[in-house]
Amino acid sequence: MSPSASVADVVAALGAELPSGPTDPAGVVDLLVKGVEGGLTAMPSGRFFGFVIGGTHPAALAADWLTSAWDQNAGLRTVTPAATAVEDLAETWVLDLLGLHPGSAVGFVTGGTMANFTCLAAARGAVLARAGWDVGQDGLVGSPGVRVLAGTERHDSVDLVLRYLGLGAPELVPADDQGRIDPVALRRMLGDGDERPVVVVLQAGNVHSGAYDPFVEAIAVAHEYGAWVHVDGAFGLFAGASPAYRHLVDGYEAADSWATDAHKTLNVPYDCGLAIVRDPAVLRAAMSMHGDYLIHDDAGDPFEKVPELSRRARAFPVWAVLRSLGRSGVAELVEGLAGHARTFADGIAAIDGAEVLNDVVFTQVCAVFGDDARTREVVRRMLADGTAWTSGSVWHDRAVLRISVSNWSTTDGDVDRTLDALRAAAAG
Repeated sequence: MSPSASVADVVAALGAELPSGPTDPAGVVDLLVKGVEGGLTAMPSGRFFGFVIGGTHPAALAADWLTSAWDQNAGLRTVTPAATAVEDLAETWVLDLLGLHPGSAVGFVTGGTMANFTCLAAARGAVLARAGWDVGQDGLVGSPGVRVLAGTERHDSVDLVLRYLGLGAPELVPADDQGRIDPVALRRMLGDGDERPVVVVLQAGNVHSGAYDPFVEAIAVAHEYGAWVHVDGAFGLFAGASPAYRHLVDGYEAADSWATDAHKTLNVPYDCGLAIVRDPAVLRAAMSMHGDYLIHDDAGDPFEKVPELSRRARAFPVWAVLRSLGRSGVAELVEGLAGHARTFADGIAAIDGAEVLNDVVFTQVCAVFGDDARTREVVRRMLADGTAWTSGSVWHDRAVLRISVSNWSTTDGDVDRTLDALRAAAAG
């Protein structure tokens, strides 16, 4: 599971000096394979539970190889009709699966962080425009400003994106013991007399507990005060594609934008985030540019929905995994991941001295094995054992072992082997 070579080892194996002349490409590839092998982590394994990163579905992997071989700069509809057609199809299918407004725009970006960035850039422009300010033309200096509210247990990437956008740290709304935002507290804060344009960030899938904000109540309150509502659903948004877990996202379709990361729950290769905005015109106002040398299409161009002008055709692997799985297959994928998490929770709860801290509603499990020192020791033993990768974190000021079930290839046997290793680590 863990790498056997250090950064220095890999550098030594590859050679630190740039060659003075050409090298046969086949030899370069052979050297790369041999040189880096010891420095790779078994992230594609069905027993990698350390981060919410998923694996790579075979159809998506093959499509990703073709994406590189075809080498399409997927920005202009007229220039790359194949990439644009596939992107249009993938956009339609994603919105349909998630039950989101069919007229929404989907931008294919690098990951969850940039999906949040793209959506919140659109939000910034929209709420300032309502206040009579054109941020694209006049910038932020002298503007009314934008107030952003988010739950105390929002993902840290939300804060990062707000820094990118010049909006500063969010105002934090109290959350319950599972990390769900408190709609009553949200109403109280929105009603405090601050008249700045406002954005509210909600969460579909807490990184520790997997919990979902109460969308019906929170979105209604936010919209009552004229706020733009954004949903950060890096891994949890795809609960909307499963009849068994759709209740977790009830009401989220009333939001104004949504972000998710296809390389997590949907299991496509890096890099592929999805930025979804209900009003395509608002997204294009935030992201588009116009150059005389570009061949624009009246139907709109893919680059108008993303921060990049040059980008790979990320929709190919997304289309491939959706076409391969179909509607029922995506639902089974989601339900399988969540089912494995439930099995983990039950198995850990049966270990002497262990406790599962979160309500396991989706794919995340946080466990302790006594005090912080013992929990950290169990984490260390698991990583040293190598059967599975289960990493540590801190939640509610306690050291925890966190299990994130994200890989399509995880089997019941993988879960059983990991639980056996956990029992041994806890007993040692």
